[in-house]
Amino acid sequence: MGSDFFGEIDPPQRLLMGPGPANVHPRVLRAMSADVLGQFDPEMTDYMNQTMALYRQVFMTRNRWTFLIDGTARAGIEAALTSLIEPGARVLILRGGRFGMLLSEIAERLDADIRTVDLEWGEVATLAQIEAGLAEHRPAVFAAIHGDTSTTTAQPLDGVGALCAAYGAISYVDATATLGGMPVETDKWGIDIVSAGLQKCMGGPPGCAPITISDRAANFMAARRKVESGIRRADIADGDRPFIRSNYFDLSMIMDYWSEKRLNHHTEATSMLYAARECARVLLQEGLPARFERHARCGAAMAEGLREMGLEVYGQDAYRMTNVTGVYIPASIDGERVRRRMREDYQIEIGTAFGPLAGKIWRIGAMGYNAEMDKVRRTLDALRLTLAQEGFVPDQARP
Repeated sequence: MGSDFFGEIDPPQRLLMGPGPANVHPRVLRAMSADVLGQFDPEMTDYMNQTMALYRQVFMTRNRWTFLIDGTARAGIEAALTSLIEPGARVLILRGGRFGMLLSEIAERLDADIRTVDLEWGEVATLAQIEAGLAEHRPAVFAAIHGDTSTTTAQPLDGVGALCAAYGAISYVDATATLGGMPVETDKWGIDIVSAGLQKCMGGPPGCAPITISDRAANFMAARRKVESGIRRADIADGDRPFIRSNYFDLSMIMDYWSEKRLNHHTEATSMLYAARECARVLLQEGLPARFERHARCGAAMAEGLREMGLEVYGQDAYRMTNVTGVYIPASIDGERVRRRMREDYQIEIGTAFGPLAGKIWRIGAMGYNAEMDKVRRTLDALRLTLAQEGFVPDQARP
């Protein structure tokens, strides 16, 4: 039997400087070690209410419906799209990278009528392009990615919500890669639903998806509510629209769980709630302006250091995410060998790429707890040494 046992988990202390996850803030790890409570214990429901209040500030919104989805960031995306998209409903999706394409994959599984605004990877859409798509297709739902880590590009969203409202579309944005590192101005942008994750700029572990929902979107989803028979109650009625096809991702029931009704929809992931709550406390104690400035300063230093090394930075400076930087792999260099040596020799992880950028760029992050100048310098120094050991000469960078 002894050979069947594995050792105690003791991972190497790596510096995670890829596109996410990043290292978790020590305060968040400590919060996760607190005792578990029953899901309807008054102390627990008070923590839930506190978490809602904290994330209204993080999302820069007054939305009542601001809470957590139990699952990784993709759970937030699926919950939003599953609860919004009725069978056959028309959806307009902005696609300029892997994660815009992911929105289409999810919508396809929901039998949506999918229309797209397609961009070259790394490009952003103008308001005029978005309005043209809305005018042509008249979708029920518009969906976009704020910061697509596959291209290290941030899509401007000011004015998008107003356009969607004018054309009768409910708007959804995935801000997984930007929440806590770049301004996510939910109310100013007029976006109906924004979801995110903890594992990037928020400084937490993967496994929890903060989400905020406008009253307009909440009312629409309530009209799709179908309460499961085992917990049906007289004070919670089914809706009159085609019901939401997922039980777990039914935002109408999840909202009733987080409300004073406390519908027993699922058992809250207690330790992840502790983590999310502490992520928000750390962020708000630092202050949103200071947090955004720190990420911008570290992102700029990363790009400058890469250029000083003789490397070419990928993408447009005007639309670059502050927390992750793409850089072309020199033609003479084996990109995966460099990543492996960085990990093995220096305990630093940098990221690879997807799709048309696979094998062409590295993606190097500086986000959340890792958005610090000493960690940026340590990463740049290790990359410089590794490239030298691989025989890189600056004038051999990408033509």
